[in-house]
Amino acid sequence: MAILVGLVFGLMFYVFFRVILTGFYVIPPDQRAVITTFGRADRLSGDFTEPLDDPNLSEEEKKRYAYPKVRVVGPGGPYFKMPWQQVHKVSVATRSVDLVWDPTKKQETIEAVTKDNLTTGVNGQIRYRVSENNMYAFLFGVESPLEHIMGYFVSVLRERIANFSDPKGASLLTKTDANDSEHDNARSTIDLSEGVSINDLRKNLPLLNAYMEEQCRCTPGRYGVELDAALITSIDPPPEVDRALSAINSTRNQVAADISTAQADAEQQITMSKRAVDIASNNAQAEVAPLRELARTLTQIKSEGGSTALHAYLRDMRVPLLSRAVHVVQARDAT
Repeated sequence: MAILVGLVFGLMFYVFFRVILTGFYVIPPDQRAVITTFGRADRLSGDFTEPLDDPNLSEEEKKRYAYPKVRVVGPGGPYFKMPWQQVHKVSVATRSVDLVWDPTKKQETIEAVTKDNLTTGVNGQIRYRVSENNMYAFLFGVESPLEHIMGYFVSVLRERIANFSDPKGASLLTKTDANDSEHDNARSTIDLSEGVSINDLRKNLPLLNAYMEEQCRCTPGRYGVELDAALITSIDPPPEVDRALSAINSTRNQVAADISTAQADAEQQITMSKRAVDIASNNAQAEVAPLRELARTLTQIKSEGGSTALHAYLRDMRVPLLSRAVHVVQARDAT
């Protein structure tokens, strides 16, 4: 009888401890929870996520990533659960992780090959948060969502670096203007000469980050993780390549400075030549203007008074000249 009473009290103590004390739980403000009953998540009846609208995915892949929607428990409490239920808490706060993070190995940089076949190191960070609209994919879709995200991100990044071209140089190649001056053509030549892929990548880091964010918009549907921002901070080639690039950049800067100086001198000479031509033209017009005015006057006198008036005008015009002359030579007709 004592043994039976002990078993009853033991069972009551177990039920009190297992059901009452451990049956209550609280959800912090930065977390969400999903309840599973006998291992099955509590789902919203007949509610599924839309298939991904990604042209790179096949129809079979779109069906694969159509995960069911589950009931998400918001912050608050205390909540009560049955012993056969389990609470899966997930932090939905925005977190950051280094680009070199890999649970399988330790590395200081991510290696990528450029279009010039140069191996370069890439470092940076990504900010992410768990998608509340697709908690099923994060908790039950894959075993390690963050590892999948990093692998996907690094793969897309390496592909982009291998095919990256400076959009400024591409626009100069595709857009030609027949009215461009020689100065603009020379400047285009200088810009197009900057075709080293590592230099192009360093100058266009914002474009590279924006591209990575755009390519990772499908991660909430695949892995239940939203990419908040991609922050690629540095692209560093090996030391020997970096020294060679520095020498190339210094030479190009010197060439560009020499070309700019030569263009400035040429423009100055052209401007001075144009001004000299304008001055000579004005002087010639100033010398010709009195003669043209005299011709118009003589033509008007002859047309109005005839030859007699013209001879009288010429005689009157000679009087001031004769008064200033020292010697007067009169030619007589030989006949």
